[in-house]
Amino acid sequence: MNSNIEYKEIKTFGRDELERLFLSVEWSSGRYPERLVQAMQRYETVLSAWDGERLVGMLCAMDDGVMTAYIHYLLVDPECQHCGIGRRLVEIAKERYADYLKIVLIAYTHGTGFYENCGFHAAHDSVAMYLTEMGD
Repeated sequence: MNSNIEYKEIKTFGRDELERLFLSVEWSSGRYPERLVQAMQRYETVLSAWDGERLVGMLCAMDDGVMTAYIHYLLVDPECQHCGIGRRLVEIAKERYADYLKIVLIAYTHGTGFYENCGFHAAHDSVAMYLTEMGD
């Protein structure tokens, strides 16, 4: 991995680069690259990390414009994990939403330590719930 990661705020991606990144972390949404291309256009915030021409990380967030931002996706290519990319993407998002009352996300159990190290706290009075049609 190149140590000169470039961070961009863009919403236009090729289906192949999104498919590769999402499948690299074994996320089922990677099986729907055309939908991912469309989804990126609709997020309020899309931050990406690039190693040269290769997409190696991404954070996508939705917000209400004043109070709450929700980080929906944060993923880093496994070959580039533990290099500070995810942490930097979170830092950029925290800067962007500094005036908001809260930033919310749902973490997989194995990822909670990472988010705690980024300043997030687990809610003890709620549970994540979802409805999916993606077959997983």
